[in-house]
Amino acid sequence: MRRSLVAKTYKLYVGGRFARSESGRSDPATSADGAQLANVPRSSRKDVRDAVKAARAGAGAWAGATAYNRGQVLYRFAEALESRAEELARAGVAQRALDAGAARAELDAAIDTLVHYAGWTDKLAAVMGGINPVAAPYLSFSVPEPTGVVAVLAPDEPDLLGLVEAAAPALAAGNSVVAIVSRRWPLRPLDLGEIAAVSDVPAGVLNLVSGRLDELLEPLCGHRDVNALVDATGDAGVAEQVDRLAADTVKRVSRPDGAGSLTRLEALVEIKTAWHPVGT
Repeated sequence: MRRSLVAKTYKLYVGGRFARSESGRSDPATSADGAQLANVPRSSRKDVRDAVKAARAGAGAWAGATAYNRGQVLYRFAEALESRAEELARAGVAQRALDAGAARAELDAAIDTLVHYAGWTDKLAAVMGGINPVAAPYLSFSVPEPTGVVAVLAPDEPDLLGLVEAAAPALAAGNSVVAIVSRRWPLRPLDLGEIAAVSDVPAGVLNLVSGRLDELLEPLCGHRDVNALVDATGDAGVAEQVDRLAADTVKRVSRPDGAGSLTRLEALVEIKTAWHPVGT
């Protein structure tokens, strides 16, 4: 007798662990033709607060890690994603009705993006920092530092690549991330949590929550322990709400559509300048 397949139960990825939504609610995830594929957690305000708390707990050690170490972790993340690329490409075909070639090309681009930003980690200080010429009896130099906890609003499409493109610069710059994944296609982005879990990404550095944007936007973007926002939704209505919430709590907002790597990184670091006396 043929056995039934065990349906996958999706969970949030928070603090290096897989968790059900505190509310116990879920939403159906459907394919392009409307067939139900799975149920995904419908995150609550408390889930968002838990994710920010986990991100804050993980931020210090990640920011304090050497640039070499962060680069190695992101490279390992790319390796782990590569090992599941065929599976996730097939899932893109099944879920989004993508052409097989397009699905694989999207996965390749996501892997290349992680490798690209892994290479940026030990170059940030040289590109963004430096010694500043001053006509005074002291030396002035600047160094980039991570902003802290970054909230990422991933686009609906491309679901996986869009999340990687928005989150990778923040991770490379030494920030921890809380990301709201694609609302229309949440399954593959949530799978990314499984990949992060075996990639030496420290607990709390990458946190993935799923749910409805109208319920999660205010508790995440208005949270006072979030330091910067990356709005990759491309939605004008969302942008207006994000800007209002950011202004209330004095957060930097970036919208990286079409921006180059350096621009994305610059939006997620702070420049610290110090003065040191020289001469007699």
